[in-house]
Amino acid sequence: MPLPSHVTPAHGHSFSSPAPGLDSFRDHRDVASFAPAALGYALFATRWLQAPLYFGLVAAQGVYVYKFFNELWKLIVHVINGHADETYVMLAVLKLVDVVMIANLLIMTIVGGYETFVSRINLQGHRDQPEWLSHVNSNVLKVKLATAIVGISSVHLLQMFVDVHHTSQHALLWGTAIHMAFILSAGILAYMSGPMLESRKSGHGCGGHAGGGHAGGGHGGGGLAESHGEGNLQLIPKPSTGAHDDATSSGRATPSASAATSASASSASSLGGSGAESRIRAAGFPAPKALEDFDHDYPRSLDREAMAMLGKLHFITAKENVVLLGPPGTGKTHLAVAIGTRACQAGHQVLFATVAEWVARLADAKAAGRLTEELARLDRYPLLIVDALGYFPLQAEEAQLIFRLVAHRYERGSLIVTSDKPLSSWDLVLSDTAVASAVIDRLVHHSEIISVEGDNYRMRDHGGFGFTSPAVR
Repeated sequence: MPLPSHVTPAHGHSFSSPAPGLDSFRDHRDVASFAPAALGYALFATRWLQAPLYFGLVAAQGVYVYKFFNELWKLIVHVINGHADETYVMLAVLKLVDVVMIANLLIMTIVGGYETFVSRINLQGHRDQPEWLSHVNSNVLKVKLATAIVGISSVHLLQMFVDVHHTSQHALLWGTAIHMAFILSAGILAYMSGPMLESRKSGHGCGGHAGGGHAGGGHGGGGLAESHGEGNLQLIPKPSTGAHDDATSSGRATPSASAATSASASSASSLGGSGAESRIRAAGFPAPKALEDFDHDYPRSLDREAMAMLGKLHFITAKENVVLLGPPGTGKTHLAVAIGTRACQAGHQVLFATVAEWVARLADAKAAGRLTEELARLDRYPLLIVDALGYFPLQAEEAQLIFRLVAHRYERGSLIVTSDKPLSSWDLVLSDTAVASAVIDRLVHHSEIISVEGDNYRMRDHGGFGFTSPAVR
């Protein structure tokens, strides 16, 4: 489809001459930053030195398989020969349980440790993928390993007490003391993980705020954001940002706000892009959200199985999209932010913004003659979230910018789009049937479309004031 004359040419350069000496300055700055970046990449590449260690643990897993069947065979032989009393059988079974628990500890360390410290394990939507693997991190891994060690220690201590007649008092004393030390250390780790989790949640809405608007933020509805706390949806006032709030409440985000957003997100990413907290801050989510906090019983219609699969994040590695459709107040933004948060915890870079803010950001880049470069720069984010499509109609130039974004992301990266309008009404939102058709074609080709039907959660205590939710087709 030919693009109108106002779209930036493919090379993306401005027709105006750059300021004298600016390119030279950038060259010197790039050279100065190359050495630290190369050193950082080299140090990061050394993580592959750990790969043989995990293969060694796989060999150890094989040793424990041999030991398990060796002990099982001994037990069977003793039972057949009549040499096994109740105490012997109990001790033998406990030994088998001990071997299995240590083997479980090994596989947890192999899979979780490799995923956390070496490289992502791409299971391509395997149905047996454990749920915790989609958001594993070093803190979760430590707690899981500590609890597994406590379980193994419990079995060892139980073996001592079952065979108390052949166990010295000295061994019992030290076995109990060591077991209590394991319990204490596991408790300390679990306690420390609580404040860390609270810190992560409180940091969701901080830092570079690329998407300060909410589903209702671009519709004159004021700065209110959805949040499910303890399973209930709450109204959380967004912190005032001056002119930015005024701009979004009128249906448009200011270019300066978009530029500040981009700068803060980039700086947050560069300062600590390897940490989940920094990725969540840089994503610019309007408020902390979690899939576990969503009130799945409230919507009249929601494909919960599909949402569970989306929570495993396979659509990101497959470069597929998600489209959330439903009336206002049904939790679309909550679901989008919750998936984005889980993606950040899994190591993905994510960027959230309302349609108004995406339009302002791209319009700013287009005016500077760098639209193509800006779209290419967004490729570093495996997931972009476009919130509140349809809350106000877009002008033709704005619709073209949304088309450029969707077309550029096609089979390059994932998009999550939320909208209160059915796909059949997007021609009214995008002001042009041809543009709407082109956007929908590229967006839904590799996409999971989720319909969230129900009454407005925020208005549940006010009777809806006579308004009815439109059906989503």
